[in-house]
Amino acid sequence: MGSFLRFFTWPAIAGVLAALLILQQWVLPTPSPEGAAVARDSFRQAVASATPSVVNIYTEKRVASANSRMLNNPFMPIPRGAPRQRVERSLGSGVIMRENGYILTNNHVIDGADAIQVLLSDGRSAAAQVVGLDRATDLAALKVDLEDLSAISIADSDRLSVGDVVLAIGNPLGFGHSVTQGIVSGLGRFGLSPGSYEGFIQTDAVIHAGNSGGALVDVNGALVGINSWIYASSEGNSGGSVGIGISLAIPSSFADFVMDDLIRFGRVIRGWLGVQVEQIPGDGPGDQRLLVRGVAVDGPADRAGLQAGDIITHLNDEAVEDVRLAMYEVSLLRPGDRLMLSASRDGEAVELTAIIGTQPETTE
Repeated sequence: MGSFLRFFTWPAIAGVLAALLILQQWVLPTPSPEGAAVARDSFRQAVASATPSVVNIYTEKRVASANSRMLNNPFMPIPRGAPRQRVERSLGSGVIMRENGYILTNNHVIDGADAIQVLLSDGRSAAAQVVGLDRATDLAALKVDLEDLSAISIADSDRLSVGDVVLAIGNPLGFGHSVTQGIVSGLGRFGLSPGSYEGFIQTDAVIHAGNSGGALVDVNGALVGINSWIYASSEGNSGGSVGIGISLAIPSSFADFVMDDLIRFGRVIRGWLGVQVEQIPGDGPGDQRLLVRGVAVDGPADRAGLQAGDIITHLNDEAVEDVRLAMYEVSLLRPGDRLMLSASRDGEAVELTAIIGTQPETTE
């Protein structure tokens, strides 16, 4: 009996020891040098990298007081000490884009502000000055005089794909630096905001009032977008608006383009073709074409020979997909750039070359 137990026990013990060795070497997690295990799905390094570049923005605006009808009555004497103005405060976020103090935010965050205060993640604060703004993209550039600023790393937003993980960092509802996680839900979204130039990144990362102007970063902490809008929907008969999981961000590549122009010129220099176009169906399923409705006199298209009634099929040898996307791409060209136009005129193919001009400034 004893020999039988020895025969049975030693192989069992050897098997247990081998199993423990396998678990230790290949299955069980190895403690970090600091003695604390790091979760595989943690984004702490990305957050630590990006957070010093995200700022909280607080603004003050003096507005006419609306709490007294006497102030609107020219025949009613105004009592001594009656308030004529009140201070309206709001908040938002911004991103340090340059180490020498240039910050990018949304124009609607600072629009009309009499005072702008920027708070950094390290507790420092400073008054900010507006360098330039662009209402068409709802972007604005600010400048602060502080040292040792951490400019954010900028990723190529054109390489984003639907399904990529993203993080939104900002100042939601005045809570200070906060982070939410989501994925890229869509790219190149148009027609979702009052802006004239869109092409938004759509994400389901939760953002609230105060996140506007903050950073949308990838899993490495590099900037891929500027959080700008929350798409809301009216819910039933409640009369209120509710978020429906659609948050919109301006792509970082385009935002950086706008930032450069605001710093250099105080405004954005956009390419201009000088045409009024309408989108019409093409020959095949899903094909689109641009019907020229009007041509600006002595504009770039007019000088190139484009005429009302022409149908534009290609821009720089790329088939037209969407009228808004086409005009957006034209706006990204610089004055003096050449644009090849392939068009159809009375059934005949026409090849034209336009020299891009400067889009006239609007008074809005």
